[in-house]
Amino acid sequence: MDLERLVSIIVEEVTAARVSGRASSACGCHAVLFECCPDRLRGVLEAGATRLGLHASGGPPGDVVALIDHTLLKPEATRADIERLCREAAEYRFATVCVNATWVLHAARLLGDTPVSVCSVVGFPLGATTGDVKHYETRRGIFDGAREIDMVINIGALKSGDLRSVERDIEAVVAPCRDVGATSKVIIEAALLSDQEKVTACTLAKAAGADFVKTSTGFGPGGATAADVALMRAVVGADMGVKAAGGVKDYAALTQLVKAGATRIGASAGVRIVQESRGTIPSPVAGSTY
Repeated sequence: MDLERLVSIIVEEVTAARVSGRASSACGCHAVLFECCPDRLRGVLEAGATRLGLHASGGPPGDVVALIDHTLLKPEATRADIERLCREAAEYRFATVCVNATWVLHAARLLGDTPVSVCSVVGFPLGATTGDVKHYETRRGIFDGAREIDMVINIGALKSGDLRSVERDIEAVVAPCRDVGATSKVIIEAALLSDQEKVTACTLAKAAGADFVKTSTGFGPGGATAADVALMRAVVGADMGVKAAGGVKDYAALTQLVKAGATRIGASAGVRIVQESRGTIPSPVAGSTY
């Protein structure tokens, strides 16, 4: 079954659930929201989700700056590094700078007179803190000036089948974001998950009201792939964002991910990507490093 049919199946089921009121109630078999029921998800997978490959769902991006979260999450990043990141973001007008919590206040002050927002990470990079801690991290990040929050799910709970705990974990971050109009993104760390777990994670994020699902932290065993982005887009539909992050080093990679369905890109190589897209520097030769 092709991707278009899979999308149709998911949209039909979610729409039917909402119309009938089931989306706001728990399923009888697993005591989680109907949209998150593993039996329902298994049917989606059997319909073809496990067979998804690359799929071009859109054209190449134009000016890419609005797609990019200019990112620096290395633990050794210094104040000077963060200031350079913010100068570049202000010059190129990226969507956000994405930084660790300790730098949010400083970045927000530096970017206060620009259109660039600050994105903070929560439960990063393992996702193994408790929901109340993630809730506090989110509130503190917003207080310091973050307008977007990228949280990591409780991966171990997901792989244990404890879906209600994962849902509550996501809601702990989504709720304070919603209260102030901040954007919430849910990192599923796709490289650690089976296809069925990816579908489950995205469905839980959608049910919790998150704004985006995101592929990776950049600290896991793998980064963004077009196949994962296509699968995530198929699950969440058109009304959520999909952020691809981890290993996006050039304009060709960004274009492939956008074609697969990504609407935001997390990258530390944002300046290079923009310069390539505008033809001010050459694209790398296949197989080269830089």
